[in-house]
Amino acid sequence: MAEITLVAEAGRPSGSSAARRLRHDGRIPAVVYGPGVAAIPVSVAARDLRAALSTDAGLNAVLSLQVDGKKFLTMARELQRHPVRGSVTHVDFQVVDPNREVTAEVTITLTGEALELHRADGVLEQQMFSLTIKSRPADIPPNLEVDISDLVIGSAVRVSDIVLPPDVVTEVDPDSIVAAGQPPRVQVLEEGALEGEAPPEGEAAEGAAPSTGEGPAEGGGESGGES
Repeated sequence: MAEITLVAEAGRPSGSSAARRLRHDGRIPAVVYGPGVAAIPVSVAARDLRAALSTDAGLNAVLSLQVDGKKFLTMARELQRHPVRGSVTHVDFQVVDPNREVTAEVTITLTGEALELHRADGVLEQQMFSLTIKSRPADIPPNLEVDISDLVIGSAVRVSDIVLPPDVVTEVDPDSIVAAGQPPRVQVLEEGALEGEAPPEGEAAEGAAPSTGEGPAEGGGESGGES
């Protein structure tokens, strides 16, 4: 994975009002930290940050962060976003060692076409959309592909079916289901309706006395005569 250069400015003022001014000027408040690196408050151009994180690597992009003539190999680890607009309001850049493993979330992409599942009107259900992996920063794959061509109703593809690139490992349970073939939804609904179906109208429940249709016995209850 190629490094992406991103220029940051150090010495940004602290405080929420200063951060709002930075964002108004098109810059994002950020901090750089890592082993042997004291936290450095910085800011980056919002447009440059979007471009850096919009490659195939996404949030796993390896960023060569330039700060006052110094170079830090980093990854964007914590992105805070506006609750309504979804725009980035703050980012943490973690310094990484190119020769040491890091943990990353990699998107799972389904490939192929489950023809037999479709012929049976089955439903493809994807249960896992990303996989936690460990590798050196440069070895993080942009995505992981899983072939679903052999899926049929009742079968599944699992983590163990994912072919990981060299020097990439995962600690996720290999039996975890990535995608499964499910029965047609109409069939499932019909089976559920049959299980909860009430007895046909007119049939008395087992053990219940049949109704005579007559009112209460004469003399019982409140008197309906004239006083």
